[in-house]
Amino acid sequence: MSRMLTASECAAWLLAHDDYLIISHRRPDGDTLGSGAALCSALRRAGRRARCFDNPETISLHRPFVEPYVSGDGGAYETLVTVDVASEGLFPDGVTGPVPLAIDHHPSNSGFAENLCLAAGYSSCGELVLEIIRALCGSVTKEEANLLYFAVTTDTGCFQYMNTDAHTLRSAAELIDCGAESGKLTFMLFRTMSRARMALEGAMLSNMRFCRGGKVTANLVTLKMLAECGASEDDCDDLAGLAGKAEGCMISLTIREVAEGESKVSARCKPGINVSDICAVYGGGGHAMAAGVTLKCPPEEALEKMLRAIDEKYPEL
Repeated sequence: MSRMLTASECAAWLLAHDDYLIISHRRPDGDTLGSGAALCSALRRAGRRARCFDNPETISLHRPFVEPYVSGDGGAYETLVTVDVASEGLFPDGVTGPVPLAIDHHPSNSGFAENLCLAAGYSSCGELVLEIIRALCGSVTKEEANLLYFAVTTDTGCFQYMNTDAHTLRSAAELIDCGAESGKLTFMLFRTMSRARMALEGAMLSNMRFCRGGKVTANLVTLKMLAECGASEDDCDDLAGLAGKAEGCMISLTIREVAEGESKVSARCKPGINVSDICAVYGGGGHAMAAGVTLKCPPEEALEKMLRAIDEKYPEL
């Protein structure tokens, strides 16, 4: 198992090493990308060689945030640091261990790294990286504040998800004080969408499934549906929150066909239920109210499997 580090101990460890390659997870979201890029910036300010892994699954909306940090000077970057990665199964293609340091906020972290800085109570990894940067450099630049605000807001749905708490809002306020352009970022990330994304959301709402008397809702997003809407990977960011808006819903499932015979499940829930436990039935995990798992089956079969797991863990629903 990993040796546990506090944020200040993590900063000391980072200052004692060099040549960093910062790893984001598969199908990267704003938290893993923004947190990693901010950490890369701070390490460079601290006189360390660092770059971010050029994750090929980064969508075009997010790429400008990380672009300045994916290139290096041509030398070897041998010290792997993962950010917001809960298990080895989430490593992007082309990345293998060993990993000397992991920085994460998922309670289900598998302990794959030699050292682990974990803030399981935080809503985003960005909040933890903020603390590490403070300890590392003593200050946060405007660019780092923007990157961390990107991280925090995307992992909380612009502060609408149930994981948002007082610590989240205090961190966001600190980042704004450090220069984060909250209005600009909110408009870019949450108030703008393509026509294909609008069509996709319409199709999802029209075809939503209501199970267990409406206590479980599910959206099935097939490859055919994506093609009919003209939607690409760029249009599929943060689809998981839609099904949970239905009145009376306790658990929501968004099941996306990512390849023939493979479905990615994103589960969300109301307080009192732990969807990480439900996803763990099939080897997945995450947070109590936001978790996921990838199943080697089509979406319809994936829905049936998830309903069986819900029945197993919460037969009273």
